[in-house]
Amino acid sequence: MRRHLDPDGVPPPFGRYHHVVAVEGARRLAFVSGQLGMHSDGSVPEDVGSQSALAFANLDSCLTAAGLSRGDIVRLNVYLTDAEYRRSYMEVRDRWVADPPPASTLVIVKALALPACKVEIEAIAAA
Repeated sequence: MRRHLDPDGVPPPFGRYHHVVAVEGARRLAFVSGQLGMHSDGSVPEDVGSQSALAFANLDSCLTAAGLSRGDIVRLNVYLTDAEYRRSYMEVRDRWVADPPPASTLVIVKALALPACKVEIEAIAAA
């Protein structure tokens, strides 16, 4: 069972996420490593929106391999290389996340493992 919470006394979420996702009695957990906005051939599109869509598609593939889906996501951690990319990333994220949305953190970092990449997304899923 999952409970999605936004406690009193905490500022409301400014995006499509919850402050807390409490998981009770989960039979399966999956910790998905950070996925980059990269095609399977190693090519990377230039714009952050396309990279975000690819990173989420890669997350879908990882979840499917584990017998899970985006509806099982309880936590997203996202790393962007520039604060200016937030809007483009969030537009893609808002279309991708299931209802109710998961807990989420977005961090601006200096660089990712591959210089061409502008976004990396990792996830925790529970069923």
